[in-house]
Amino acid sequence: MSKHLKPGQPGWYYRLSRFFRHKFGHPVYKIPLDAGFSCPNRDGTIGETGCSYCYNPSFAPFINDKNPSSKPLSITEQLQKGIKKESGAKYLAYFQSYTNTYAPLKQLKKLYDEALCNPAVIGLSIATRPDCVTEDILELVQEYARSHHVWLEYGLQSAHDRTLALINRGHDAASFERAVKLTRGRGIHICAHIILGLPGETLSMMMETIQFINKLGIDGIKFHHLQIIKHTPLAGEYATGELSIYEKEEDYIPILCDCLEQLAPRIVIHRLASQATSKDLLIAPQWTKGAGQIASEVESELKKRGTYQGCRT
Repeated sequence: MSKHLKPGQPGWYYRLSRFFRHKFGHPVYKIPLDAGFSCPNRDGTIGETGCSYCYNPSFAPFINDKNPSSKPLSITEQLQKGIKKESGAKYLAYFQSYTNTYAPLKQLKKLYDEALCNPAVIGLSIATRPDCVTEDILELVQEYARSHHVWLEYGLQSAHDRTLALINRGHDAASFERAVKLTRGRGIHICAHIILGLPGETLSMMMETIQFINKLGIDGIKFHHLQIIKHTPLAGEYATGELSIYEKEEDYIPILCDCLEQLAPRIVIHRLASQATSKDLLIAPQWTKGAGQIASEVESELKKRGTYQGCRT
């Protein structure tokens, strides 16, 4: 049985908040940032339409949906808005929007340095694509990891190349594996993003994605459920009835718990479900329960089963 998880312990899965308490002895919060990056799947390098499910203003709080190309606030200003008043709180600067290693090295260093100038910021969390890291970029991030807590968050979504092609990711599963292998051993924590319920995916395919992640030895995972967002290709497919999604939380939670049972117990859970910051942009599913309620129901389902994260690995 895992040293992290035992039936009866709070959560029954390895929460990020628990990881932070163990490591630092106090809570650590992530402040999402928009650093004005682009994406090779939008600027014409790989493609121009982006991933079929993606419209950044739906989940990035500082992006203006009415004018997505408008200049964002500075990193310093965004951090000041995100820092809570409570004394002693610590933060990770979360470079969230688009592809946050997709720029010249000098520009990356300037932005990361600016974030770390704030004394309340103890590290970085950098969201990017697995095909957008190089040896030079990883050496830069490794330098930060020597003195700060650093996560690199790689978007995988699925371990199946057919699915990745269907959603127009612009890279294959092997690109993710290469990026992870290049990143390991540098003191950088690695997080994978996956989406449950992608077009054409069966439960067994989703379990294969979990096994793919387990074998690579990553440190964290973000689970998302497929959401239909305005201004995306998937919105058109959904309107014609071509797509099925988890319309209710009760449809999703059993699938998520199946994944948790198969997930290595050492992997930290950063998120259990998607969270659109703009309800105006979310077409479906229109769930009524928030993140806390989802977590509570996941725990209840695992308790009912008598299972926990990693029990079936």
